[in-house]
Order: sequence, then structure tokens, then C-alpha cells
Amino acid sequence: MVKRIIGYFLKGLLVFVPAVLTVLTAVWAVTKLDTLLRDLLKVNVPGQGIAITVLGITLIGFFASHWVGWRLFLLVDSLFARVPLVKLLYGSLRDFIAAFAGERKSFDKPVVAEIAAGGPNVIGFVTRDDLTSLGLPGQVSVYLPQSYNFAGQLLIFPAERVRPLPVDSSAAMAFIVSGGVAGPA
Repeated sequence: MVKRIIGYFLKGLLVFVPAVLTVLTAVWAVTKLDTLLRDLLKVNVPGQGIAITVLGITLIGFFASHWVGWRLFLLVDSLFARVPLVKLLYGSLRDFIAAFAGERKSFDKPVVAEIAAGGPNVIGFVTRDDLTSLGLPGQVSVYLPQSYNFAGQLLIFPAERVRPLPVDSSAAMAFIVSGGVAGPA
């Protein structure tokens, strides 16, 4: 009986903790952003800060889609790229977001790669099909996201040891990041 109660408690933790942490993080971020914008704009309407943020981001996207705005954002980009610590953070975040949401999505080719003949395989995403420019003809770069982490490794494989996976990119990413417990069954 005690074992069963402990089992129920552990299952409850598995459901409760991720859900609560996700909700609390989202509520905290939204509240902070809304409060910050209301204080800056001297407006006291709850939710208006979030609406302004969404509108602002959409307007930035609109301006960045046109020549004048694009030139301005290139100027800001080059400025951020020159400041030593800022360029590391800004460049990494820009490239990471562009890999998922940009015009040149980088994580759209899920593959399984053979580490050694007959040995273990890894699941990742081809980020470059041709590495001749690096002096590695016939090689491809495969990014391997880490489970339960926002990091990964980039490995180089002979192209013949990498084969496409017949699954959607988001399903492959969910499978990898969850340590194999989510995604395609």
C-alpha cells in the first residue's frame, strides 16, 4: 500500500512539477513585461503592455521586411557584432532563433547517423550538406541537440553514414530533447 502511494506521488510530481514550472515561468515573464511596459508608458491597463509588445514585434518585422528598415537593422546588427561580450550573446541568440524561425531554417533535416560501422546511432539535424569549403569533401555537419538541455554538439560524418529520418523536424527535436520519451512513438 505504501509503495502504491509513493508511486502515485511520483506520478503526480511528473505531471505537476513541469506544468506548474511552465505556467509560473510564463506568468512571471508576462507579468514582468506587462508591468515594465505599463511603468514606462505610464498606463495602468492590465494586459496593455503585452499587447504593445506583440504589436511592437510585429512592426519591427514589418520594417525589417522593407529596404529602409532592413538597412537600419543591419546597422544595429553590425554594432552589436562589434561589442565583445554582446556579440557572443546577440550572435548566438540571433542564429539560434533564425535556425528555427528564419527564412533559412537549419533544423529541418532530421537524420540518424551511424557513429561506427554496426555501432550506435545518433539522431540529429544536417546543418550543412557540403563541407568542401572546410577541406572536408563528402562530409556533412550534423547538429546533435542534448536531452533536457539547451545545448548540443556539432559532429562531422561521411555523407554515406547519414540517412534522413521519415519524421517531421519538430517531432525529431521533441524526441531528442526529451531524452526519447516524447515525440514519435
